[in-house]
Amino acid sequence: MCGIVGALAQRDVTSILIDGLKRLEYRGYDSAGIAVHDGQTLQRVRRVGRVSATEQAAQEAALHGHLGIGHTRWATHGGVTEPNAHPHVSGELIAVVHNGIIENHEKMRERLRAQGYVFSSQTDTEVIAHLIHAHYVQGKDLLQSVQAATRELVGAYAIAVIARDRKDEMVCARMGCPLLIGLGEDEFFVASDVSAVIAQTRKVIFLEEGDVARMAQGHLQIFDQREQAVERPLHTSDVSLASLELGPYSHFMQKEIHEQPQALADTLDAVLQAGFTPALLGAQAAERLADVEHVQIIACGTSYYAGCIARYWLEAIAGIACQVEIASEYRYREVVVPARQLLVTISQSGETLDTMEALKYARSLGLQTALSICNVPESAIPRHSDLVFYTRAGAEIGVASTKAFTTQLVALFVLTVILAKLRGRIDAAQEARYLEELRHLPGSVQHALNLEPQIHTWADRFAKKDHALFLGRGVHYPIAMEGALKLKEITYIHAEAYAAGELKHGPLALVDDGMPVVVIAPNDALLEKLKSNMQEVRARGGELFVFADQDSHFTESEGVHVIRTPRHTGVLSPVVHAIPVQLLAYLTALARGTDVDKPRNLAKSVTVE
Repeated sequence: MCGIVGALAQRDVTSILIDGLKRLEYRGYDSAGIAVHDGQTLQRVRRVGRVSATEQAAQEAALHGHLGIGHTRWATHGGVTEPNAHPHVSGELIAVVHNGIIENHEKMRERLRAQGYVFSSQTDTEVIAHLIHAHYVQGKDLLQSVQAATRELVGAYAIAVIARDRKDEMVCARMGCPLLIGLGEDEFFVASDVSAVIAQTRKVIFLEEGDVARMAQGHLQIFDQREQAVERPLHTSDVSLASLELGPYSHFMQKEIHEQPQALADTLDAVLQAGFTPALLGAQAAERLADVEHVQIIACGTSYYAGCIARYWLEAIAGIACQVEIASEYRYREVVVPARQLLVTISQSGETLDTMEALKYARSLGLQTALSICNVPESAIPRHSDLVFYTRAGAEIGVASTKAFTTQLVALFVLTVILAKLRGRIDAAQEARYLEELRHLPGSVQHALNLEPQIHTWADRFAKKDHALFLGRGVHYPIAMEGALKLKEITYIHAEAYAAGELKHGPLALVDDGMPVVVIAPNDALLEKLKSNMQEVRARGGELFVFADQDSHFTESEGVHVIRTPRHTGVLSPVVHAIPVQLLAYLTALARGTDVDKPRNLAKSVTVE
């Protein structure tokens, strides 16, 4: 959601900014712009639409300079217009790019107007530009002006700032939104995501809450929230440039769907070598998990559905009570945090604002132990957690999550078995069986990917529909929810998911001959119950599209279409059944001609409320 890139270099930065913005496109945006210091003035171009439009405008304007900032905007305050696009400028003196939301912007706007400032946009960001300008013209330097301005801001922000009369200086700050600094040879880069600077450097520093940083004349200074000089750790990013390129694929979502066998194998590598040892979660894991009596999972979107599946595993295998809650709900209600509770946060990016704030809220209520399941090392949520399990999915660019979801599932399964061992719920023989199931999982997922040609024929039919129902039972009900979400996200077909036993309690009224009904039908203990639910659909003229195991004994008939996934994979079946619903959504989106990787109105990394 929104993206920042900035550069202070010994060469022209225009192409660096444009390249960085292109690598941030996956986050979701509706306009883009850059501002470059040409040695005399600040030159700015902004365009609604894709980064390519901004690139063309920059070429036409012959932008050139050694200092600049850029931004991809996802509209919050104000519509999708060029005046609302970033960077925002005050008095042709200060240029700012901003991620986040300033909660007191209306009050600040009134004050600044009274001081004579004229606003040309509807955004909260323009308040920041004018506020920094107001301090700067009082004789403060750029660093002090940014520090003074941030003391007055309420909300979440990551900002990068340049000034017309400071051609060799950039200042940036963060509070609640991610921001990092990349270090080159006498060059500095600023970005909201490492993907924006990985082509320039792998050496990065992650700013912490309240940090303000100044880059000038080959030197970097970082000041904390108390304005004390501090040093932050230097990290070497292991993000692969290849993971940020499409290669032979048409879309990142297609690429990431097909990368799942490798992503799962990479995530499981340490588990298969060491077994289900608490040390996988951190040095203190055995001690911290020994007396856990309750698990609370908080997450958003697809990660929430992963948590819903984990609840079945935790209660059935580990024998431990589990609740799963949407992070934005958890953080705004009166919560009771039981003693000996383990809080599990799930976030692909590790920066999801609602999840981060929910974790802070739980801490304020006395929570002792938090575990983060995350795909991005050194991101905010893991840094605020006691224990961490990093999935090894690699960079996920498509807005609709795929490989992050399935790797989250295996991480949650590993947690389940670790807790079961600590509680004496499984013996060595059962642990060995679980390890063997994990060892075969990437192969089973590859077999599920081979169903793509069959699913393609279904997708052509779904592309003509406006609505769909997804049904599942037990641990596969969340897979039905995930399937409905995927279809909604990238095809814009209205889809709903229900526990199949709920059909008679309302949803059956929706079923007619124009309503396709997708059924997740593994050969488990609930299969016969599920077959009865399917008969209820057929009796009302509904058309069934069934994802069944090889041994589920379904036969195709009029109005009943069956695709058989690999043999039933036991407790890990939800991981395998996630693949067909991902493919159905992707292939249907292709048939409908929608923007698969960048669906309308959505963003990849949600760092604002």
